[in-house]
Amino acid sequence: MIRILVTGAAGFIGFHLSQSLLNRGDIVVGLDNLNDYYDVSLKKDRLAQLEDKPGFSFHKLDLANRQGIAQLFRDQKFDVVVNLAAQPGVRYSLQNPHAYVDSNLVGFVNILEGCRHSEVKHLVFASSSSVYGNNTKIPFSVGDNVDHPISLYAASKKANELMAHTYSHLYGLPTTGLRFFTVYGPWGRPDMAYFKFTKAILAGQPIDVFNYGKMSRDFTYVDDIVEGIIRTINQIPQPNDPHAGDTPNPPTSKAPYKLYNIGNNQPVELMHFIQVLEDCLGVKAEKNFLPMQPGDVPMTYADVDDLVRDVGFQPSTPIEVGIKQFIAWYTSYYQISAPHLTSTN
Repeated sequence: MIRILVTGAAGFIGFHLSQSLLNRGDIVVGLDNLNDYYDVSLKKDRLAQLEDKPGFSFHKLDLANRQGIAQLFRDQKFDVVVNLAAQPGVRYSLQNPHAYVDSNLVGFVNILEGCRHSEVKHLVFASSSSVYGNNTKIPFSVGDNVDHPISLYAASKKANELMAHTYSHLYGLPTTGLRFFTVYGPWGRPDMAYFKFTKAILAGQPIDVFNYGKMSRDFTYVDDIVEGIIRTINQIPQPNDPHAGDTPNPPTSKAPYKLYNIGNNQPVELMHFIQVLEDCLGVKAEKNFLPMQPGDVPMTYADVDDLVRDVGFQPSTPIEVGIKQFIAWYTSYYQISAPHLTSTN
């Protein structure tokens, strides 16, 4: 039994992670600011599921609240911190850049300072496949250069990786960054494409298909992501590269620092993804084909060899299985009773 701080506990991944940690007997302290970036009632409903479980406590707090975060770390002695709280969304970062500075930069340094001063044994933090920008070498490897982000969201996640490494180097704080690849599943985020598609299809409305459908994503089911996080929590990084100064390699360091991709390692074409949705719903989508949006990329594809080697796990849930689970949750949660809905085997 260990005491773990999960920031973003009312969020999509944070909710699922907190559930799994509680189920294995850990003490989980959840933190979230419950902002209105998307439907707050969904966040509160996730939180209600957690508050029924023994071993869980919750603090409504913003990462950018320097004094509040410092006080939380003084009051609680965390063994591990998993930082999943962030301002997400590539497109939204073009509209409201200050939200990303406040949460993803100011908030993250507050977490780093809390970990530093309270001797946290391991900080695991969320990065993103967005850091790869317009890289064309596939699959994306953690050893690739990621110095050309194409959205402020991506830049903030790359900054998190650099900030974490600095604290690992200066203060010996073990940190592990996880680059998530298009996470989906039950209790997901309404701003994600698969969620929007489902809502529009059921309402008989057209869906916006960007880049005229010529896109692929390494869709990764949330249960796979959670298992990867938990295995990573148990794998505290050690200084692992005595030659880092001669031949720098992003995922290795003389400091206790590590980077991993967590993706399904099987990119799915957007049009096939939509077809799976249509099959599960029993409804054909009306498609509105549009050009690529600013900040977006045509393909993501994760090289997960390091993850497999170090923690013995590779995400593997097929898109057909994951989408079926999402649709089952969606129709139940929103109490949609539609006789034309079909299930897939």
